Amino acid sequence: MTEKPMIELLTVAGRTKRTRSRDQILWPLLNAGPVEMTIPEKPGSGKRRYRATKNGRALIGEDRS
Repeated sequence: MTEKPMIELLTVAGRTKRTRSRDQILWPLLNAGPVEMTIPEKPGSGKRRYRATKNGRALIGEDRS
């Protein structure tokens, strides 16, 4: 699976402002489980990325396992 940068996720969600989108979309997805951080032990890292979990991929119909 390819990782989508934050901008692509915002575009898909129809959002333009990063801060509001992070609070209203990203954090709820992280807490619910369909999205995870690639480096969870360093949430402030400049190299941090997000990816869909197995459950997240199943929700959007991309589960290839």
